[in-house]
Amino acid sequence: MLKRVILSISSIFVFIVGCYVYGIVLNLRTDTLPERMAELHLTKVNNPSIVIDKKKYTLTLFSDSIMVKSYRAVFGKGNQEKQAFDDKTTPSGEYEICGIDSAHLYHRFFRLNYPNIDDLRSALRMGIISKKDYETMSLQTYYSDTLTQSSFRWRTIGIHGIGQLNFIFKNLPFVFNWTDGSIAISNEEIDELYGVIQKGTKVTIY
Repeated sequence: MLKRVILSISSIFVFIVGCYVYGIVLNLRTDTLPERMAELHLTKVNNPSIVIDKKKYTLTLFSDSIMVKSYRAVFGKGNQEKQAFDDKTTPSGEYEICGIDSAHLYHRFFRLNYPNIDDLRSALRMGIISKKDYETMSLQTYYSDTLTQSSFRWRTIGIHGIGQLNFIFKNLPFVFNWTDGSIAISNEEIDELYGVIQKGTKVTIY
């Protein structure tokens, strides 16, 4: 009996180690951003934009209309279409980066202008916010890049790294959505983006 237990534990351990080794090998085979730019004969990323595909778990960087590099991305724990500002689901729509935090809990954080006017209209239609809230928040989006959280409670959405658990999560050979609605890539990958994106960079989420 004890022998069977030891064999079972050993098998599980070998499987977990094998998964991580496989994940590490996959990451080692991925080109860096400078390598991809060299292949495309690009000296810089011009007019950078980002397209995020939630079904394919990808974040893709573009230079003008040229696809430069695609990253594996994970999203919010909620897997339905976004129904509320704080439901931990990654939203879909057209956004832009309105703030950059280079010393964040998750390494770096590129804040998106969420909720934007389209999100507010949708929230009004679904009865999530009142007409008064809609008018107040719409006015703020008109005069400012982002809303002040004092006007209504919602979860800040952005693109960020993994933070202290980077080595564990980046080497998972399978997808595991764990964020509160933001888009996460590895620390190394967010560092690559940090060198080319800026405030105002367009971000499309499908």
